[in-house]
Amino acid sequence: MRKILSMPMVGLAALALAACSASSNEPAASETAGGEQLATNTGCDAGEQVIKFSHVTNTDKHPKGIAANLLQERINTEMNGRMCMEVYPNSMLYDDDKVLEAMLLGDVQMAAPSLSKFENYTTKLRLFNFPFLFDDIDAVDRFQASPSGQALLSSMTGKGLQGLAFWHSGMKQLSADRPLLVPADARGLKFRVENSDVLVAVFDQLGANPQKMSFSEVYGALQTGVVDGQENSWSNIYGQKFYEVQDGITNTDHGVLDYMVVTSSRWWDGLKEEDRRDLTRILSEVTAERNQAVNQLEQEAREAIAATGAEIRELTPEQREQWVNALRPVWQKFTPDVGAETLKAAQAANQK
Repeated sequence: MRKILSMPMVGLAALALAACSASSNEPAASETAGGEQLATNTGCDAGEQVIKFSHVTNTDKHPKGIAANLLQERINTEMNGRMCMEVYPNSMLYDDDKVLEAMLLGDVQMAAPSLSKFENYTTKLRLFNFPFLFDDIDAVDRFQASPSGQALLSSMTGKGLQGLAFWHSGMKQLSADRPLLVPADARGLKFRVENSDVLVAVFDQLGANPQKMSFSEVYGALQTGVVDGQENSWSNIYGQKFYEVQDGITNTDHGVLDYMVVTSSRWWDGLKEEDRRDLTRILSEVTAERNQAVNQLEQEAREAIAATGAEIRELTPEQREQWVNALRPVWQKFTPDVGAETLKAAQAANQK
C-alpha cells in the first residue's frame, strides 16, 4: 500500500528520477524551490488500481496540498487492496494548463485545477471570477452547495470531464511593487493573471496590463520585474513567498480562488459501482473537513506574512466602493456566458 512520507529536498537529479519512476514501485518524490517538506509515494500493491493525482501547490501550507494528502491517506487506508492514490504536487507531473489534456489521454486520473483553467471546456465557471461577487468564502460555500452550484460540476461532461467537488483556497488579495488603495493605483501596472478572459477583462478595466502566466513562474516574474503584481489567496502568497518580492499586500477580498476536483468521465464511468461509491463518500468527507478549515488556514497564513514584516494594507469603505464600482462592467460583459439565473443564485448566497 502506498503511504505518505516526508523527506527533505532531494535535488533536481532525484526529481527527474522520481518523475521517470512514477508508475513503478520505486519512490517518487517532489520538491519545492523553498525546500519545504515533501510528499513521497511508495509503491502500490499489485492488483490495486492506481489513481494519479496531480496538482501545482506545496503539500504543507496550501489548502489544496493538505486536502490532497488527506484524500490520499483516506483512500489508501479505506480502499486498501482495491485502489491506491499517488499524489504529485508542485507541478511535478503537469501544470494546471496541461493536466486536463493529460487526463483526457488517461495519463492522470484526478486533479484540482483552479476554476479559471476550465476556459476551454465551459464558460459557466467564469462566474467565479466575477469581481466582488461573493462577500466571503462562506457565501461561496453556500452557492456551491446549492442546486445551481452543484450543476456546474457536470457542465463539462460533453467535453469528457466530470467535476467531483469544489475545494476552497480562499478569497483573493492584491499585491504589487507599490501600494494599491484605489483603482487608479493599478493603472499601467503589469499583473500576472490566470488564463481567464474574465480576469484579463478585470485588469483591462483597471487600465492595467494583464499577463497570462503559469503559477510556477509567478515568483520569478515578480522578482525580475516581468510583472509588477498579482492576485492570490493568503495561503498562496505565503506558501509561494510572493510577499518577499512585493511592496505589500492589500486586503481586498475581491474574488475567490477555488478549485474543482475533476476526473475523466470515461474513467469515472468505467469504475466498479462499489469503488465509485466509496470514492464519492471519501471525497465528500475530505472536502467538508478541509473546506471548513480554510478560514483558519488563511488567517494563519496572513499572520505569518505579517510576522515577516511585510506590509498589509486595509481598504476604507470608500476605497472599497471605488473598486466595486470600477469593476462592475465586467459582470455585464460576461453574464451571457454564465447565465442570469446562475448569477442570481450566486448573489443570493450572500444572504445568510
